[in-house]
Amino acid sequence: MAQQDTDQQHAGVLPVDDEGYVIDTEDCEEREASWRERGTSRPITVVGNPVLHKECKDVTDFGDDLQQLVADMFASQRTAEGVGLAANQIGVDLKVFVYDCPDDEGVRHVGAICNPRLVELPADRRRLDDSNEGCLSVPTAYAPLARPDYAEVTGQDEKGNPVRVRGTGYFARCLQHETDHLYGYLYIDRLSKRERKDALRQMAENEPRYPVVAND
Repeated sequence: MAQQDTDQQHAGVLPVDDEGYVIDTEDCEEREASWRERGTSRPITVVGNPVLHKECKDVTDFGDDLQQLVADMFASQRTAEGVGLAANQIGVDLKVFVYDCPDDEGVRHVGAICNPRLVELPADRRRLDDSNEGCLSVPTAYAPLARPDYAEVTGQDEKGNPVRVRGTGYFARCLQHETDHLYGYLYIDRLSKRERKDALRQMAENEPRYPVVAND
């Protein structure tokens, strides 16, 4: 490992590989449980709430309040049986998301990212996957949505250290989906009008399996 990578490993919450990407696949059970057990599960905000439809504020304070928010987000994610959760999905206007998500090889990834930005991929790396997608903020609804099957996100960890995260398949979809949330986009905003209407119909016809915040 290069010296620069070694320095980042000692400074950051998670180690990094030789290319500078975080290694978020080790000790997943212990790390997720440690966060979740310190947190309080909160109800999920659903489509229509203003906090979901605007860009969130940058995280600038990486102190105790943020640590508690991340813990609450892991607890809320587990209650809702999700694989990713953005802060505005529990009503908090900050750019942070957590994830506990497998990739298409079944490898589990666990982590938290603040102020994420998707890395623009060159055209020759944009292989689209049109699998179904769902969202805790659009409960019980699913629709196919084409997204690149590889994604990279840059940002900061929960202590403010710079991080790079990459994923393939289902995990790549998660990284894109959660980053979208923090810039005010739900996955249904990327659907056609007909598909969006159908997703909202599915939501209206079924009961969510976890607590949600009713829109006034």
